[in-house]
Amino acid sequence: MAVLELHDLHKRFRLGQEIIHALAGVSLSVEAGQMVAIMGASGSGKSTLLHLAGGLDLPDSGRVIVEGREINRMSDRRRTIFRRRRIGIIFQTFNLLPTLTARENVAVPLLVDGVPASRIAERVDRILDLVHIAHRAGHRPQAMSGGEQQRVAIARALLNDPALILADEPTGNLDSVNAAEIWQLLGQLARNHGKTVLLVTHEAAAASYADRIHVLKDGRVVGTIDKVEPGNASLVAAQYAQLAG
Repeated sequence: MAVLELHDLHKRFRLGQEIIHALAGVSLSVEAGQMVAIMGASGSGKSTLLHLAGGLDLPDSGRVIVEGREINRMSDRRRTIFRRRRIGIIFQTFNLLPTLTARENVAVPLLVDGVPASRIAERVDRILDLVHIAHRAGHRPQAMSGGEQQRVAIARALLNDPALILADEPTGNLDSVNAAEIWQLLGQLARNHGKTVLLVTHEAAAASYADRIHVLKDGRVVGTIDKVEPGNASLVAAQYAQLAG
């Protein structure tokens, strides 16, 4: 079953007198339990694509379907509620509240949704354990490493058991060791826990952990790279160069 379906997406932006065609007819789908990567250079349209997939922005034309529901046709309010409950988003910046502990940061989406505090604690602790950060549950962000903070951000994205997880350059602020751990974690969430992940990246090493890689150039999908051995960045980079060159 396709959790995410994108059909013929077009998106334009005005830059002064110039019209930028950020997406020019992109179509793709992501099945349940898959991790799919969108790989492209800066300006290729990959972040625009992710924002449309998450309902953070609307296409000029085309359809965005999550769990069989066309979210681009929803009202702003319905789309916001749907995104909060069914889509988890992980950004390059961790976006943690500095005055809250890891446990409190993860709990925020449920508090906003009006879930009683008595029902939150067990759920939060289970998610923290899933992403291997339970031992830091009582620490605030400034006391954690970048990799630990990103694990907290991933836990927060997972809290509502979303149908779809969107990751926008999630390791851009991390060193290579912590970055590899996050890529492995996202892959494990898909393979072992049935999560559906769409990863946007310009890094071949990150994309190598995906089940499939779509190469984006000038707002169009110019090719697809089938699954490779996780961590085989050189093979991904070589195939990417052929498709995007």
